[in-house]
Amino acid sequence: MSPDGTIRAEHVWKRFRARLGRMLMRDQLAGIGDRVRRSSADPNRGWRWALQDVDLRIAPGEAVGLIGANGSGKSTLLKLLTRVMYPYAGDIEVKGRVGALIEVRAGMHGDLTGRENMFLYGSLLGLGRKGVAQKFDEIVAFAELEDAVDRQVKFYSSGMQMRLGFAVAAFLEPHVLLVDEVLAVGDASFQQKCLDRMRAVISQGATLVFVSHDLAAVQSICTRGVWLTNGMVARDGPVNEVLGDYRQAIEKRVVLQSHADGPVRLLKMEVAGGDGGFPRTQGPLAVKLVAQSDDARFARVSIGITEGPPTPVFVISRDLNLAAGQTEINCLIPRLPLARGTFFVWLCFQDRDGRELLSWQPAGQIEVAGPVLDFAPRAVVRLAPVHVEASWEVGR
Repeated sequence: MSPDGTIRAEHVWKRFRARLGRMLMRDQLAGIGDRVRRSSADPNRGWRWALQDVDLRIAPGEAVGLIGANGSGKSTLLKLLTRVMYPYAGDIEVKGRVGALIEVRAGMHGDLTGRENMFLYGSLLGLGRKGVAQKFDEIVAFAELEDAVDRQVKFYSSGMQMRLGFAVAAFLEPHVLLVDEVLAVGDASFQQKCLDRMRAVISQGATLVFVSHDLAAVQSICTRGVWLTNGMVARDGPVNEVLGDYRQAIEKRVVLQSHADGPVRLLKMEVAGGDGGFPRTQGPLAVKLVAQSDDARFARVSIGITEGPPTPVFVISRDLNLAAGQTEINCLIPRLPLARGTFFVWLCFQDRDGRELLSWQPAGQIEVAGPVLDFAPRAVVRLAPVHVEASWEVGR
């Protein structure tokens, strides 16, 4: 028998029917004949596969980050693990108590108070009133709801509901903790408290499955990554490797989708190291741009370097005057502060008032040679991609 905290999914399929019409009874009855005829001709018509042959095994105590674009199947998989819904085909096993925060008000009743909802949630987890009462003060303090715990939950803000839901799910000693993107509802300080609490839950031996578009948060807390795309597992492995592949896929897709509409257009970009080859850590990086403008104008050009999504590692800017027609722009970074890896160059042109003449868009990618900074003790804390030279002296 599998120990508590084990998650197993074998050949899991899940599909949904796309309903484009109104959900009124008269409309449904009027179209029933057409639907029967279409279903007889093509049984799969109108269905969309959310998960396709997903295999996943998670051992007790593992921290797994589920990543992927919107619609890739992440939330659907979590709902299957919590038994909110069931698979079309395949087998799912989750051993032990499951604490889940998939939606802001998941597991809570709006007409009950915060206090009553805590005991209700505890009973759903199989805990008695005594077990919930022992954690009651900790839950209230963590959720910062001392003045609202006896108020009906329907009068809570979305942030208050999220704080209560997460506190209850994380403090009632679950064997498995499932967290979806709902943490984005909270402010930055509470998000950090949630991340710290998830680390504490993991240290106590619980299993964590964390869904988030905040890749830095996933990398800081998870040791394993699972990348879903179109309902299938694209990659499963160490979190640093999976996130690296996902970042590159995002950038390459955005490069293909980028456009050049606007009064300023990028015609050409070249990037090279000091000797014309690959850029190196703490070596020079030369960027050459050729821009075309409809008219002579002032512009501020900004160049950003990213690892994945458009969150820059650093940005440099320069005010200049563009001529009508083509203008060549050269930029030299004497000491590139990046470690080894693949990075992407983003570009933006703005006028004096900050309006975009050329919106932020990826212009190319660079491969940097140099030291590797991906090592993190115990694979818990993600180190930054920036390499800074430093000298150290230790004395007594």
